[in-house]
Amino acid sequence: MEIQPDNKPKILIIFAHPYPQQSRVNRPLLEEALRIPEVEVVDLYEEYPDFHIDISREQQRLITADLIIFHHPFYWYSSPALLKHWQDMVLEERFALGKGGYALRGKKLMSMVTVGHSKQSYQLGGYDRFPIENFLLPYEQMAFHCGMQYLAPFVVYSAHRITDAEIAIQACNYRQHLLSYLTSTDNE
Repeated sequence: MEIQPDNKPKILIIFAHPYPQQSRVNRPLLEEALRIPEVEVVDLYEEYPDFHIDISREQQRLITADLIIFHHPFYWYSSPALLKHWQDMVLEERFALGKGGYALRGKKLMSMVTVGHSKQSYQLGGYDRFPIENFLLPYEQMAFHCGMQYLAPFVVYSAHRITDAEIAIQACNYRQHLLSYLTSTDNE
């Protein structure tokens, strides 16, 4: 793991929401995370509305991060299109994987997703038929091929129905989750 000059770990959040101004849940969570000095956020739809990604800039951001978080709403059991495009362009051979592709080795990856259905829906026999972790297996596999450790996801269920008070609680829980990571990393 690459350590920053001040020896503090750095969290990079790759935020992908095509309509953030309409988001009741993702924006408050992101705002709460930004209260942590060690957090950097890349808003993909703000920076790359034309889908023309600055690959070297994004790769440099990844190199300086210790924990990378894909933060997005869950669209049809996947990510918004720009996040997938970002992965295809940035996580290329000889950078993230393959011969000489060791830039992400030892880093950590986590998914932070908001879903419309309840936690009970995401279980065997539930409406969505499988646990949320099954739908996130492509991210875990990507982490594996990049030599990264995949951490348990942070999931906000019933995002369309939760109250403002519940959103505030989830935002605080997200911030605390990130702070716990920073604290545990400082003690390693």
